[in-house]
Parts: sequence; structure tokens; C-alpha cells
Amino acid sequence: MNILLTGGTGYIGSHTAVVLSQLGHKVVLFDNLSNSEETVLERLAQITKQQFPFFNGDVRDTDLLKNTLADNSIDAVIHFAGLKAVGESVAKPVDYYANNVQGTVSLLQAMQAQHIKTLVFSSSATVYGQPQYLPLDESHPTCATNPYGRSKLHIEEILNDVAISDPQWRITCLRYFNPVGAHESGLIGENPSGIPNNLMPYIAQVATRQRTELSIFGNDYPTPDGTGVRDYIHVMDLAEGHAAALNFLTQNLGWHAINIGTGKGYSVLEIARAFESVSGIKLPTIIAPRRAGDVAECYANPVKAKELLKWAARRSLNDMCASTWRFQQSAEKRENSWTHE
Repeated sequence: MNILLTGGTGYIGSHTAVVLSQLGHKVVLFDNLSNSEETVLERLAQITKQQFPFFNGDVRDTDLLKNTLADNSIDAVIHFAGLKAVGESVAKPVDYYANNVQGTVSLLQAMQAQHIKTLVFSSSATVYGQPQYLPLDESHPTCATNPYGRSKLHIEEILNDVAISDPQWRITCLRYFNPVGAHESGLIGENPSGIPNNLMPYIAQVATRQRTELSIFGNDYPTPDGTGVRDYIHVMDLAEGHAAALNFLTQNLGWHAINIGTGKGYSVLEIARAFESVSGIKLPTIIAPRRAGDVAECYANPVKAKELLKWAARRSLNDMCASTWRFQQSAEKRENSWTHE
């Protein structure tokens, strides 16, 4: 298959590119590099021993997308491109709706023009809002509580409307829980610009002394150790989930929403202790007040993914922490080598 990945040089896109290429697919990357670097292409080539066609562009550029789809004989699209920080979305809702919702409409227009009707969408468990019960299954009511989550939910609804309007469409919305970790090579991983919004890269930066301490927001939740519990999934498991979703769509029409998680929750303290164990570094921590909107626990019911996609997460918390640490050390070495050149 010839597959276009929007946001293809980003964290999840780059790992999915590796998995798909190793399965024999031709992978084309499209990204505006707003939260990634073109050097990822070199590292992908190191891992896969092949060059990926790359197009630098914004998904709101419908004409560029049309040409990219046509010129590369694309059969299916995996749509990762979008802004993804909850806090930033509250401060900049227009940016989030423009990038995420408008960008998806542009992509759909380009796909329709080229008669391409197979799409995997990078959605999020944030579409569920505050959990009414756990574990979260796909029947749980959707009620996003911030502009980021609402942008994902709006897109899911748009895609459902598209599938209803034309029964030839094949669409899967993968509702991610908390992707962490890195490729085993240490060459690609999560490398956010600025202060990390997510726990694992923040911990990694505390371990390398880029950050002074880890703030744990609340230690009085009704959980075993008082800290928040989340469903963390290794990014390589997630990438394999996308390959499974594409394979599923070759045999199934219509719109499908599927959770991609482990079904198990880890607390903030568990993550920190596991990282200390693999890195051998003690993390300075402080207890900070709870953040508004945070819930005590949130984790997936992944049964639907197992039944429909024949997929389940395989990697452990130790794998998540060890691969993150390997990538962080590798990134430090690259940074130091560039500094001294």
C-alpha cells in the first residue's frame, strides 16, 4: 500500500512510519515541522535503511495535499497532523480549531478529489471527558472538556458524517490514551519544543538536569499511592495499532472508533520510581496542588481493539522507561556533538 502520514515527522507519526515500512508499505511523510525536525528523516533512514519521500506543508493547503496524494499514488491516509496541548488549547482555541478541524476538512477535500476513501485518524481519549465509569470503553458518553478534546470530537463527528454520506469510505478513529517511550534504537522519540506537557519527557529532562524537579500535582487522590493514575502505552505498541487498523480497513467499510490503550493504569509515582530504576538516577520531586480538571484515574477497556484489530499492547512499563531514557541520552549526545562542531 502507498500510505500518506500527515504529521509524519512527529512523535507518533515517525514511529508508525518505521512499522509500516518494515511491513513493506511505501510511506510518504507530510509535515509543516511546527513540532518536529527535518533531521528525523535522517534518523528514520538509519533505522529502516530507506529514504522516505517528504513534503513540507500545512494540511490546510488543500492543493498541495491533492498534488501529494496524486503524485505518490496514495491508497490510504493516516492523519496525525494537529496541535495537541490541552493547556495551550484553552489559551488559543482558534488556533486549535483552525489547525485540527479546518486541517481535517482540507484533507478530506483533497482525498475526495483524488477518490481516496481509506483513513485512520489520530483521535484521543480526551473525547470522553470526565470518566463516568472505568475502564473506559467506546460506549462511554463523549463529552470533551477543553478545546483540544472538542477539536478531536468534532473531527470524529465530521468523519462519521462523511462515512454515512458515502458507504465506500473506510474510517477508523483511534482513541489514544497516553503514548510514551521511544524506538529501541534511541534515534527517534518524544522531543517536545519548550517545556514538555507530558509526564515522561518531563521526567527524562529532570533526569538529565534540564529541569530542576518533578512537580507531582496532588498526592491525595483516592488511588493506592494518592497520585493520579493513567493508562500509558508504549509508542511502538501504538504504531503497531495503526498498522492493525489499516489492515482492518482493507476488509471493513464504514466508521469505527477504537480505544488504543493497555487497560492498566500506572500512577505518577509508579512512573517516577520505574524511571529511577532504569536510569539509576534519583529524581528530585515536590508535591504541588492538584490541577483543575485532573481526574484521579483514567484507563482504557481495550477489548474492542483486540477483537476487531487483533491487536494488544505488548510492552511493559520498564520498556517504556528504558526506551525513553535511551532516547534522552541519545538526544543529549546529538545536541552536544552539534554544539561542538
